[in-house]
Amino acid sequence: MNFHPTTRTNMRPAARMALVALSALSALSGLCFAPAHAQGTDTFKVGIISPMSGPNARYGAFANKGAALAAKEINAAGGVLGKKIELVSGDSQCVPAEGVAATQRMISLEKTPIIIGDVCSSVTLAMQPLVEESKVLLVNAASSNPDITYKSGVGGFKWTFRNYPTDEVRAATVLEYASKTKGFKKYAVLSVDSDYGRGAIKFTKRYLPKYEGAEILSEDYYKDSETDFRSVLSKIRRSGAQAIILYGQADTTPIIARQMLELGLAGKVALVGNGEFNTKETIAAAPKVMNGAVEAAAWLPEVPAPRSLKFVEDYKKANGGEMPNNHAYTHYDTLQLVAQAIKSANSLKGEDVRNALARIQYDSPMGVVTFDDHNQAVLPMVLLEIADGKPAIKGTITTKVDYAAPK
Repeated sequence: MNFHPTTRTNMRPAARMALVALSALSALSGLCFAPAHAQGTDTFKVGIISPMSGPNARYGAFANKGAALAAKEINAAGGVLGKKIELVSGDSQCVPAEGVAATQRMISLEKTPIIIGDVCSSVTLAMQPLVEESKVLLVNAASSNPDITYKSGVGGFKWTFRNYPTDEVRAATVLEYASKTKGFKKYAVLSVDSDYGRGAIKFTKRYLPKYEGAEILSEDYYKDSETDFRSVLSKIRRSGAQAIILYGQADTTPIIARQMLELGLAGKVALVGNGEFNTKETIAAAPKVMNGAVEAAAWLPEVPAPRSLKFVEDYKKANGGEMPNNHAYTHYDTLQLVAQAIKSANSLKGEDVRNALARIQYDSPMGVVTFDDHNQAVLPMVLLEIADGKPAIKGTITTKVDYAAPK
């Protein structure tokens, strides 16, 4: 990957069949929309699969609001090939079986030719075989597990694209900055026990040998529902770790930060990784702990690009002053990307749109986006460090995956 200082702005068949069978039982609860109806002559359906209930519902809410804003803008400008975009939302609950059930109904009953989803990597991984078999285009806007990319395009799943950075690039970049710029050598792991959290650490370990003397002293994972981290934080304090590699959920990061403060770790052990370190709520939970935290993000409200700032203002106006998060932006941006691909293809057929995406040069608010032969977007990403209670952008990253990197 390239770092630039800131001067400007295969699920097995048996498993798949089991999940699809389960969809018959859970489909009714897996989707949140009006009764199914045929594709209207004046509308074009685009599905949104995201967690709309359960512990990750906040992410689904942001995703749907961001996509709704994009649909409003696209439709106001005439829609796509004379049709208005109609969003159809499905609830994955961040559970693979529920996501598959929602996807199955969206495909079989709603006849949705394009689906954007899911926030949760485990759900997207479960969706991939289903959309491949059905020849429905899946454009991911928020899952970061690298396996999604390795299995897509020339990797096998030709109907899956991802408009989002992978944890491999994120992990490698964060580790490089933490080791070279911050001088950290001794690390502890405290990440969420999911495909996202474990995947990020797997790739951190891949790149760790590049930095002489760098080592991981302890490795722990937490469940979404956990709220007491004092025991593991005490162990980390005794280990002599300079930094905690944390890839986790936004609701949990403030809890960890407050307990780090209780245990006297503020200013002694830094946080590096990704857990929405940059939000006002997280920073306010324990400013002394969050100061110096290093994170790589797909997008930030503070990005000074004019079109990005306009998105922030438009989103706030549409949502009662609420500040958009990363998932609001990426779902907004991904629907805009899909609309451009439809216009480039001059067709609403899934295969034509898929072919257009493969060769697109999309001018996003963050910069030009293209796709590699694994259907992975090559797009800008932001590296930041919390300083004086605010996220300071340290540079942009070119998120091109090195598929030849040692495994």
